[in-house]
Amino acid sequence: NALSVPTWGVHVFSLVEWLVAMGLVWEYAAASGVKEWRWLTWGMLPLHASGVCACVQHFFFNAADLEWLVTAQGALTMAGNAGMCAAAGKLARRS
Repeated sequence: NALSVPTWGVHVFSLVEWLVAMGLVWEYAAASGVKEWRWLTWGMLPLHASGVCACVQHFFFNAADLEWLVTAQGALTMAGNAGMCAAAGKLARRS
């Protein structure tokens, strides 16, 4: 495969960790009654999808016909960063 076993471990566990963090933030929003925290989870979603793009490309040995995943990963990262920025702004305005 394109990655070593330890590197795969880092990639996969990072994706799992990201899902857990998204769930915890969503639960915190519910428990605290501050619904603006949910926006943070929505901002995290494209960043998680970006990581999935990277794993899929590596799983298929960085195949040339999957090169579009690199572009998708970049676009999702940009969208996620913008979403996280907007969510942070919403939380800051609420404080």
